[in-house]
Amino acid sequence: MRRQMPMLFALLIINAAAVTYIHYLWAPEWLTVGITACLISIVAVRLLAWTVFAEATAKIAPERARKLLQRSIVSATAFSLAFLTWAMLLDQYGGQLEHAHIAVFTAITVIGCTFCLMHLPQAALLVNVTIMVPLLIYYLCRGNPIFIAIGFNIALVSAVMTRVLLNTYAAFTTQILSQASLALQQVATERLGEDNARLALIDMLTGLPNRRYFFSRLDEMLQECAVTGERFAVGIFDLDRFKPVNDMYGHVMGDRLLADVGRRLAGQVGEGILIARLGGDEFGALISTYGDRAFATGQHICALLSEPFDIDDNRLSLGCSGGIAIYPDAGTDANELIDRADYALYNVKSAHRGGCALFSADHETRIRSERAMEAALQTADLDAELHVEFQPIMCLSTLTILGVEALGRWTSPLIGEVPPDRFIAVAERVGMMHPITIKLFRKALRSFVAMPRNIGLSFNLSAQDIVSSELIALLMAAIDEEGVDPSRVTFELTETALMCDFDAAVSGIRRLRSIGIAIALDDFGTGYSSLSSLNRLPLDEVKIDRSFVDGLGEKAGRNIVGAILGLCRTLEIDCIIEGIETELQHSQANELGFDLAQGYLFATPMTMPSLLLWLEERGWQEGFSFPRPRHMLTNRGRSIARIRPV
Repeated sequence: MRRQMPMLFALLIINAAAVTYIHYLWAPEWLTVGITACLISIVAVRLLAWTVFAEATAKIAPERARKLLQRSIVSATAFSLAFLTWAMLLDQYGGQLEHAHIAVFTAITVIGCTFCLMHLPQAALLVNVTIMVPLLIYYLCRGNPIFIAIGFNIALVSAVMTRVLLNTYAAFTTQILSQASLALQQVATERLGEDNARLALIDMLTGLPNRRYFFSRLDEMLQECAVTGERFAVGIFDLDRFKPVNDMYGHVMGDRLLADVGRRLAGQVGEGILIARLGGDEFGALISTYGDRAFATGQHICALLSEPFDIDDNRLSLGCSGGIAIYPDAGTDANELIDRADYALYNVKSAHRGGCALFSADHETRIRSERAMEAALQTADLDAELHVEFQPIMCLSTLTILGVEALGRWTSPLIGEVPPDRFIAVAERVGMMHPITIKLFRKALRSFVAMPRNIGLSFNLSAQDIVSSELIALLMAAIDEEGVDPSRVTFELTETALMCDFDAAVSGIRRLRSIGIAIALDDFGTGYSSLSSLNRLPLDEVKIDRSFVDGLGEKAGRNIVGAILGLCRTLEIDCIIEGIETELQHSQANELGFDLAQGYLFATPMTMPSLLLWLEERGWQEGFSFPRPRHMLTNRGRSIARIRPV
């Protein structure tokens, strides 16, 4: 309409001027000059209104547009009546040619208006009806056959043009509706794309941002802070007891628990803090503060997730540990910050679960030390650098040696002697645990053949060892090749190792026990669900962690240790108490009824030659047998060596 209405008004002005010029000599001035001037002025005003003073189309609201179109319909009707009346008055003057000119003026004006108003068919139809009906009546009343024919010709052309207009408008309407539909589809597609983009950055289970969004935002913060010099913190948080809950109640309950964790964490998200789920039961946080305030935020998150969760009729208690690294102190790129936050988390989980730690200079020193250890281990001559020491396992009441525990040792020519707990952790991380395990075990077996046949051998397996069917086969083959009776061998496992892949661990245990090898649960009492492990696992022996020995002087500590011993006896499982270092602890353990113990009071770990000398000096006597499953206590009647404490 904005493009076509000015043409309509221009047509009216030009035609009106032409008609006035032709009839100026015939009609009075008030009709040719006065009325014409008024009509042209009004039309010119409307022309300016549609061009110079028109509202911006983009700013016209639908209701405003509707009013403007309704005004146009009324205006078209009024202009039609005005110009028709003016033309009929002029037709009273002049000769035949002037009368013909009026007819031509009327015809071309109607046709022009019809075309210009084609997108507003109501106005076009009203113009046609308003002009053609009175015009036909006027020519019929005059009785001139020529003009009657001209009137009908004009009416016929007008009718055809009206039909064409309606067809064109229908096509126009279809096009507009199609464009509108296409626009809606595009909007829907854009919304779908936005939703997909948003969902691609959201963890569906918890509703928190996911790993992709976390690292994307971390990269943005690194770029921003590299320019502004600001500092911020990266936190890694891990649920402490999620896996046992997941195993006990099932994955559906585990998912609901994670969803509740997500809702609880979402309440902490705000200006200056972003929390995302990185995967499994691990969460990440980007904290705009640093130092003590970042540490306080981390502690708050850990405390928040330590509060119980109520799901249906179950009250589930988890726990959360966290590690925090500060930019740029701990690192200047995403990988460094994540690794150092994760390292701080690892240390917290190892030392005191349920807390949060800031990555420190001490951690950095340890990381560099571990990297040096990794490099030394990966280039080590395992056969030359690994060796085994043995620590006796004693009968408390008779001070008889019943077995020895083989302990792996590594002495590197580059970094010196490395504690077992440290090099084993590094070996697991770099994927060297299996070759180290089989190397140490073969060394232990070769040394062990020199021991009297009534003494057993205990050997520790890692989390990676017990779940590997290939390594289990190598261990069994080594026992056969070295000619050691499998019934003399006990493999010790920690509960943490078993929980990494419980089903695979149980499968490995059953394979080992099928040939007579015994299985011991080491560090009992420090795992997630130690009592549950006694019921679920095929065990022959339990070793109570040395941390319980310090509590033997108190009633509560004695009651706990005594209860564990009673439970083992009920289940017909041998029970060894570790960490006996004083005569008082020896006496207390003896009073509680322990038969088996291990500790520095009796002997420190030693090489095989030193152990054989130690036995010889204490008058070892041959002849004690070593049956299974209660492999250390069932045949006490045979001759045994009586050893005094060192």
